[in-house]
Amino acid sequence: MIKTSIRFFEDISVRAVWNDEDSKWWFCAVDIAEALTKSKNPRSYWNALKRRHNELSTICRQLKLAARDGKSYLTDVVDAGGVNTIVALIPAKNRENFVRWLAGIGSTIDEKSKQKAYELFESGMINELEVGTVKGLQQIHGYIFGGLFDFAGQIRGLNIAKGGFAFAPSMYLKENLALIEKMPESTLEEIVKKYVEMNIAHPFMEGNGRSTRIWLDIILKKNLHKCVDWSKIDKRAYLEAMRKSPVDASDIFRLIEGALTDQISDRELFMKGIDYSYYYEEE
Repeated sequence: MIKTSIRFFEDISVRAVWNDEDSKWWFCAVDIAEALTKSKNPRSYWNALKRRHNELSTICRQLKLAARDGKSYLTDVVDAGGVNTIVALIPAKNRENFVRWLAGIGSTIDEKSKQKAYELFESGMINELEVGTVKGLQQIHGYIFGGLFDFAGQIRGLNIAKGGFAFAPSMYLKENLALIEKMPESTLEEIVKKYVEMNIAHPFMEGNGRSTRIWLDIILKKNLHKCVDWSKIDKRAYLEAMRKSPVDASDIFRLIEGALTDQISDRELFMKGIDYSYYYEEE
């Protein structure tokens, strides 16, 4: 089975595909060229680079990758060694940062938990989770962060804050969570309100956003037969909407409403959603 993934380097998406035949990731050559050069026409840049350097044609293969129009096309891809070859040929100021970024793929806590988030879908475990409950959210958090954080799946006992905003006090957290769990979820408005309240509660020491977005999607799937295509929600717009949501949830409601899809069983959509969910958390 071919698995696809999207990583982000300096806010530019770099598509990758895992091929079971050779058990390794292959990266989109055009995306690498765009990430290194910030070219407005990276496809033309890549084609010109291939014409100037014949060796690039020998290290490429073609695999199908989804494009921005949602369709899949045969695309030039290279393995990690090929990426290094491309990097050496492009006189980019940021190439050392790119090499370090590439080396970190698969080795950081975020990357390891992302792989476990993929497995949540692949294993079918996502269909066995409690929906809309605190226990269900703990199940998600425990699955994707188990073995990475010693508090995986555990409700925090300390106060936390982010960007000057203090989340629900730990002293009253369990009572708060019990009230959130009872909130209705029969309409989109109700579900988004419940999602916002769970974000304000922030029940875990770390990993709240990544877990709660999955939690939101399975609530939508059960009650509205919809889910969110997170690739349609801009990172900065999402973060600003969530920042405002404790006093005004209208922006996050509009963003979610505009990104709803009925492709609730689409594997690629789920995987892409995980990629974007983790991208939202990058500084």
